[in-house]
Amino acid sequence: MTAVAAPVTARTWIAVIGSTLGAFMAVLNIQIVNASLADIQGAIGAGIDDGGWISTAYLVAEIVVIPLSAWLARVFSVRVYLLTNAALFLAFSAACALAQNLGQMIVLRAFQGFTGGVLIPMAFTLIITLLPAAKQPIGLALFALSATFAPAIGPTIGGYLTENWGWQFIFYVNLVPGAVMLGMLWFSLQRAPMQLGLLRTGDWAGIATMAIGLSALQTVLEEGNKDDWFGSSFILRLSVVAATALCLFVWIELKSSHPLLNLRLILRRNFGFGLSANFLLGVALYGSVFILPFYLSRIQGYNSEQIGLVLAWTGLPQLALIPLVPRLMKKFDARLLIAVGFALFAGSNFILITMSADTAADQLLLPNVVRAIGQALVMTPLSAVATAGIEAANAGSASALFNMTRNLGGAIGIAGLQTFLTKREQFHSNVLGQSVSIFDEATRHRLDQLTHYFLGHGVSDPSIAWHKAVVAIANRVHQQAYTMAFADTFYLLGVALVAALLSALLLKKAGSTSAGGAH
Repeated sequence: MTAVAAPVTARTWIAVIGSTLGAFMAVLNIQIVNASLADIQGAIGAGIDDGGWISTAYLVAEIVVIPLSAWLARVFSVRVYLLTNAALFLAFSAACALAQNLGQMIVLRAFQGFTGGVLIPMAFTLIITLLPAAKQPIGLALFALSATFAPAIGPTIGGYLTENWGWQFIFYVNLVPGAVMLGMLWFSLQRAPMQLGLLRTGDWAGIATMAIGLSALQTVLEEGNKDDWFGSSFILRLSVVAATALCLFVWIELKSSHPLLNLRLILRRNFGFGLSANFLLGVALYGSVFILPFYLSRIQGYNSEQIGLVLAWTGLPQLALIPLVPRLMKKFDARLLIAVGFALFAGSNFILITMSADTAADQLLLPNVVRAIGQALVMTPLSAVATAGIEAANAGSASALFNMTRNLGGAIGIAGLQTFLTKREQFHSNVLGQSVSIFDEATRHRLDQLTHYFLGHGVSDPSIAWHKAVVAIANRVHQQAYTMAFADTFYLLGVALVAALLSALLLKKAGSTSAGGAH
């Protein structure tokens, strides 16, 4: 027997839209800053290696606060907690644009990450607690704009702002939509008393081990490839700290009568398999946003604005498609949409396994559009099916785990792909190098051609011309090896998405509310 759901008030929709706008801004900020990192590093006098901490500081703070948000919202009330962090996020955004050196930027980015990280799980929590089951797909579609559209469109916005206005505007861009968000939340969120007494009974052991473990793990993932992983004593020590603290955290949460997070939710079939698929979605979503710009910069020599224009075709179609997904969920089994979405996303990566050094904007249009369609179809139904049956008391834990899993998937995916790309480039360089030998007739012929070319174009010394010819061939071999390594990386992303598809096939239909029921 199905109960008739009460109509959703305009005030509730304003709360949902305002909170999802905040989540969108928080996710977008990561990508637009990454797109402009080189310009920021140059402006504040940071080296390439040290400049990486500008992103790491934000991500470490964000991953730590996501699991804390549900409990802190109970302590301070949803209204006070969300409004305070939204306002602080905007303040720290503006302050980042005024940073004069690396130290200031790292501290400000950490505070920005800690306040911005609140906006992501709180939006998800409000959707699954304020909206009835029949309306949740609409709310989750709005949330999908932050989860999949924002990472895709971030490099486009970041590249445009940096090339045309200066890197400071990637932080100022938050202010106008942020003011709208604050107004919507101020009007719509219900006042509720604080429960400061919860601070005395808080799961402080769980909070401490979680914060230490996740911050250490995120740092390892962000800095590991640059520092040669376990070849660095710093990375090795942090890895031991992360493993120890996170194991203790799991043990504490399972033993505690008032845990910070209800980890037993993972044992529920839909939520557990949904988390697995969501983790792999994070790997592919953030991994592809990292790999594709890297390829365009390294092989094609594109600047940040040109890269943004290419990636726009992974973002803009989603803006049109995601609002249609709730209607599709009424007509089709949500699990079918998830499967089709993962299949298309995987296919967009498999298209690129035959890429060459000539693969540029025109050749990337088709895979980017296919990827956009796949991403648009996945996120909303996956969120709905995974959280179906989650009680209001567990909504905070479910939101934290679901969003934290996707972010960790992204961090692990990017770290793994960086290392994989390096190793595959070395492999292909060795193989190609064996075929390009001074004793090979074809190689000698090509060297002669290039030597004569340089002699005919301004080089008078034959030895210098010959050296330039050798360097040109070496660069070509290196470029080819890198291109083949990128193709291997897209193949790996496709395999990860096939694994996500298999995990999604194990989901059960969410009862009579297959369009997104949560109760």
